[in-house]
Amino acid sequence: MLKNIDPHAYFLVLNALNYSYRTAEKKHTIINSLSLSIGQQERVGLVGESGSGKSTLLKLILGLAAPQTGQIHCAGTPIIHSPWQTLKHYRRLVQYIPQDPHTALPPTQTVAKLLAEPLKRLAVGKPCQAALERAVKQVELPVSILYKKAGELSGGQAQRIVLARALIVRPKFLLADEPTSGLDLPLREQIKSLLHMICQENQMGLLVVTHDISLVSDLCERMLVMHQGQIIEDGATDEVITSPMHLYSQKLIEAVPRIDFQHLHFSSSSHSA
Repeated sequence: MLKNIDPHAYFLVLNALNYSYRTAEKKHTIINSLSLSIGQQERVGLVGESGSGKSTLLKLILGLAAPQTGQIHCAGTPIIHSPWQTLKHYRRLVQYIPQDPHTALPPTQTVAKLLAEPLKRLAVGKPCQAALERAVKQVELPVSILYKKAGELSGGQAQRIVLARALIVRPKFLLADEPTSGLDLPLREQIKSLLHMICQENQMGLLVVTHDISLVSDLCERMLVMHQGQIIEDGATDEVITSPMHLYSQKLIEAVPRIDFQHLHFSSSSHSA
């Protein structure tokens, strides 16, 4: 049953979502009556172990799967079963940063072509040189990288390019799936710092889906804990980590090193990353 949530009061509203599938043996419930509201400029971290439903929830928000029941609103507009023009506008407002940048970047295409593609697909504007240069500068890469092929990029460069590709259409909200996964510690700190800076400078919201609670503690003001298809914990990040209410949350947090909120540190970025 849909909850009485005003879809105009938040940027992104997930209302009573249910998603399941059947096998010969039984019905498998992945998302269970999940409701969630996120403000336009909120930075939110969603954590939970593998199998908790995080990836499926991300697919529902992205429109890659449809819930059996429930609705998603973006800026007050219903998204599920909406016409193509509505979905196209939604996909400009909400952009996705994938977990593995190299799988999202065809290796033989130049960075310039990869950045121009979303401008054409979403009809945001002509892919002029100035727009491409602005995009790479925004993620602190040199303009010369536009002429490189994706297969020539380092891991850190590829992660910045998928971020630039999302930013080039000037979204209002980012969905990031494990944005620092597979990077070494210095590069993780650089990408974390870059995301923080971009969200602040552009007054942009962020939902980070991750196993990394330390990433959420540094980047997000609000933390959600997901378990068995439901949000079981929702609050200010420092409060959830220091005083979790649910036993599952306590065990999840106890499994990571102690986090010091008084000394959050954002490393300086490097153009060579």
